[in-house]
Amino acid sequence: MSDNKVKTFACAHRGDSSRFRENTIIAIQSAIDAGAEVVEIDVRISRDGKVIVLHDSDLERLWGISKESTEMDWSDISQLGSGQDRIPLLFDVLKLFVGSKSILMIDMEQKDPAKQAYEVVATGPLAQEQIFWCGNFEGMKTIRSLSSKARIWMPWDQLALPTKAETNILNPEFINLHYSFVTEKSVKAMHDMGFKVSVWTVDDEATIRWAAAIGVDSITSNQLSMLKTVIAENPKMDTTGPKQMKLEEIDLDRAMTIARDLGKWAILVASSMDPGKIELKKNAADIVTEIDVMIEAHVREVIAANLPGHNFVGEEMGGAYLADTPSWYLDPIDGTTNFANRLPWTSFCFGLAHNRDVLVGVVIDPWRDELFEAQRGKGAKRNGQPLKIEDQSGIENPLASRVVSTELAAYQPWPGMLGLLDGLAEQYCTMRIMGSGTLTIIGPALARGVGAIVGEFSPIDHLASLLIVAEAGGAVWDEEGKQNLFPEKGGVMTATQAAAKPLYEIWMKALK
Repeated sequence: MSDNKVKTFACAHRGDSSRFRENTIIAIQSAIDAGAEVVEIDVRISRDGKVIVLHDSDLERLWGISKESTEMDWSDISQLGSGQDRIPLLFDVLKLFVGSKSILMIDMEQKDPAKQAYEVVATGPLAQEQIFWCGNFEGMKTIRSLSSKARIWMPWDQLALPTKAETNILNPEFINLHYSFVTEKSVKAMHDMGFKVSVWTVDDEATIRWAAAIGVDSITSNQLSMLKTVIAENPKMDTTGPKQMKLEEIDLDRAMTIARDLGKWAILVASSMDPGKIELKKNAADIVTEIDVMIEAHVREVIAANLPGHNFVGEEMGGAYLADTPSWYLDPIDGTTNFANRLPWTSFCFGLAHNRDVLVGVVIDPWRDELFEAQRGKGAKRNGQPLKIEDQSGIENPLASRVVSTELAAYQPWPGMLGLLDGLAEQYCTMRIMGSGTLTIIGPALARGVGAIVGEFSPIDHLASLLIVAEAGGAVWDEEGKQNLFPEKGGVMTATQAAAKPLYEIWMKALK
């Protein structure tokens, strides 16, 4: 996008919902007063046919009433709360926007409220030009059938762009997507088709900055104040490329926050989206899915929008080690074969290093909703709680009756792997091969076995896990038996401190 593009809209999700109860008069008025270009509300229908402003189908979450809105009359609903902190009628919300610069956006999860909501608007005090409509596709078809002038946001939840035949059904002004489905390239393509682009619901600073930088026209957020502050920066994508910098010039706290937020997003994507189209890379056992590519594209763009000068090395789009340059290493879905075969054992491995100093690491287990993180010198965490490796001190044989994990080299044993199996058996220790090197290597830090070995270290697959194990107090040894988080060659081992020496000896014997 050019520098003279129209400024991105700030869309307040359910009003100023970080400060006030969502979808209430006080929340909506606060968003208007704060200068939100768009204020989004949700509509439902009461039992007696009134159009009320409420998101959930029932009143349990916000109002403590275990009933559907369709089971209560307006006379009863109107008594909940007090003052401006109540469920309002759509008609009363319309009045708030008269004379303001904010545009009201009426959202609906189902098609049912569409006709009645439009009838309220048609007889209300607010001009159609000051109203957007979004939500359920069938509901939007109803709105379009009632008005050729209605300003519609078309819902879209696919990586592929909508076709002309699909957009002709609604003739929308905006294409409205969850932010996971857009990239800088797709935003430009939708602009070229003649549509504006809106994304929802973005509540972290780095992703807001990215969305504005790639040219998104409207960003919906619960964090209105932060949203407006970031938009005011007029963010741009970094196109200057990697830059050499000193270690002390890297803002590690900020890098940790961004990596953590991206990890939380990756949990959502990996646990909720189908693999999509699957393609081969080197051979029939080396595959990539649409979701692998989508995750890496998004993460690269977020880094480019927030951390100029940083280098990037990814599983799907490549890159290379650069000396004296902050470099991110990413495997968007480690365990792609598992993912493509719907086996719930995959991960996301994201780490930052400067030269061979490993600084930040994030790993996820999306199937258990777990995020593991570490920042050099600040310890490791699991979902925000301190993570400490198992203490096996005093145990005569720390391998007996325990598990050590490894991974195949692609689809074959690595040299020495079968010897490792034999050596472990002599110690009454069991081997496991689960299909994700990232989760295998981090395992000892999570008390999932006492050790792990991979035949060939890869920073994109293992870097973040190694930092987390080390910061949790575990052993991370290279083939020379040295603590090493970024080996230049060979394999790598993680273990509890007690299991490290006996496991290393078995590993070396197997390699010889």
